[in-house]
Order: sequence, then C-alpha cells, then structure tokens
Amino acid sequence: METFSGTVQKGTKRAAALGFPTVNIPLDDSAVSGIYAAQVVVGGKSYDAAAFADQTRSVLEAHILDTDLDLYGKEITVELLKKIRDNKEFEDDDALRTAIADDVAKVRTYFSESV
Repeated sequence: METFSGTVQKGTKRAAALGFPTVNIPLDDSAVSGIYAAQVVVGGKSYDAAAFADQTRSVLEAHILDTDLDLYGKEITVELLKKIRDNKEFEDDDALRTAIADDVAKVRTYFSESV
C-alpha cells in the first residue's frame, strides 16, 4: 500500500468528541480515500491504527489503537495496509460513531489475523 509522512497538526476534534481521537497529517494525494487498517510509526515505534483519508480537508487521520499519545508537532509516518471501506456520509453523529466503532473492530480483526 502507500506510506505518508508529516507533522501532526491540530484537527477539528470531531473524532475525539465521538470517542475516537486521531492524529492528523497533511494528505497531498487526491487518489487516496476511504478507511484503512494502518501502522503509525513515531520515534521508531510502530502502532496499530484505523486511518481515514479526508479529501475535503486534505488530511490523513489515524486513530491509534489502545494508546493515548500526545503527538502534536511530532513527525509521524502512516502506512496504509488494507482498505476497510470507502468514505460515505452519515445522517448524524450517532450513525458516524457506530460506523467508526465497526471500522475499528474490523481493523482489530485484521491485525489479530495478521499475526
């Protein structure tokens, strides 16, 4: 798949408000879209993540699983490993929260089966 690097920037905090905080880096590849199982690498350590390519804001967002790191201003690399689904619009925040929870569950399954 593809790999992207950048400095973590502040986002809108919408995903965090839904219970899924993300790290955000600029995305300059207009061909990338959707939700992915991903690896986030920072400081030589690798973390499992669910990633979202947001073309409307030109941002790659990654929800790092099972950790609460403060990475603002740090250089990270996000490697997209497997596409989980295409982007879609949701009618409200509850529907979006349910979809994100399902995406995270699928990402967890991907990593548990990849060991």
